[in-house]
Amino acid sequence: MKTFFRLLTLLCLFSGPMAFGQTDSLRYSVRGIVEDATGGKPLAYVSVSLPGTNYATVTNQDGVFVIKSDVEPRFVAFSLLGYSPITVPADRSQTMRVQLHRGEYTLDPAYVMTGDPLTLMMDAIYKIPDNCPDQQELFDCFYRETVQKRSRFIYVSEAVTKMFKSSFRQFLSRDRASVVKSRLLRSPRQSDTLAVKVLGGPVQAVDLDLVKTRDMILDPEYLEMYSLEMLPPVMLDGRRQFVIRLDPKVEAEFALHYGTVYIDQETMSFSRIELSLDVSDAAKATRAMLISKPMDIRFKPKEMSLLLNYKREDGKSRLSYARTVFRFNCDARKRLFSTEFTAIAEMVVTNRMSGAEAVPIERKEAFRSTETLADKTQAYLDPDFWKDYNIIEPTESLEHALGRLKKE
Repeated sequence: MKTFFRLLTLLCLFSGPMAFGQTDSLRYSVRGIVEDATGGKPLAYVSVSLPGTNYATVTNQDGVFVIKSDVEPRFVAFSLLGYSPITVPADRSQTMRVQLHRGEYTLDPAYVMTGDPLTLMMDAIYKIPDNCPDQQELFDCFYRETVQKRSRFIYVSEAVTKMFKSSFRQFLSRDRASVVKSRLLRSPRQSDTLAVKVLGGPVQAVDLDLVKTRDMILDPEYLEMYSLEMLPPVMLDGRRQFVIRLDPKVEAEFALHYGTVYIDQETMSFSRIELSLDVSDAAKATRAMLISKPMDIRFKPKEMSLLLNYKREDGKSRLSYARTVFRFNCDARKRLFSTEFTAIAEMVVTNRMSGAEAVPIERKEAFRSTETLADKTQAYLDPDFWKDYNIIEPTESLEHALGRLKKE
């Protein structure tokens, strides 16, 4: 049986040993806010990069970004699904305010869409080795896990990680992730401690890269369980995309998924994958989502979703951003009402090295799926903790939550 996520993290929220790492100083930084040009609404998850470099990040829920570099940035590029990508001059003297316009898609009268969605999916799967790197690469990443009890944050952990990926043409993979530097804050309230195993972990960028693993909907055998439908094409990063929706068409012994896949019409490379577990059968969804829990805890699955963004550079497509959302109701049986919990894990690739610079991660240094990020953390005490790293800026609500947790 295919599993939706292999990676687990124990939300016991306990303290762990300190972990430190070194990196070259990123002397320059650009900060700003990205908004919708029409309504002024802040835009989350906008890809932000410095052209001519491998540095990148994404905006937070408030549309805020900060991107750092070891060379003085001249321009900053922005892209988001449904919006026209833009590149603007970098301004380090103030907070930049950037507006994105919704993209308009016009179909060339000479362009004829041919083929059925299954054929397109199989063609894109077949072309993965051509569209993805043929040499090993090493990535710098920023990773964040948060857990909310109702609307209140009770756990926040962050890490700078390394991710090594072998060539997509290599049969035996040495793909691994390691933690360079990390920290956490947790609620001191005993009632906020929930000893259940759920999804997450810094190694998700390795095991959840479906284009690399060819897992789940990119496994032809698994794909046969779905009906596929062509949706209207869209623009992503200024490139025209096939859009294919997947819906379960058979009854399986395990929970299937609903999904949407975006495929570059010119190169047939995967640009974006969105998946959401079918939770209509609570028993099947629970088996897919829950690893273990105390006997006196009730568990009701609500959502388990995955978003993968792929960025095309130098003629090759690579994973640039991953986000998992895990939502469930859980509480002691003796209580009348259950409590909703939401666990979100997100990872963004912030830098890339190829060829001789891409040194494999040794097995002894690799982060294991049996480990928790809490095993490798220290407290939020140093205000310059992330000074030399690219991160995802905390949202305003997360900043307030951190302040409350520190006081507690």
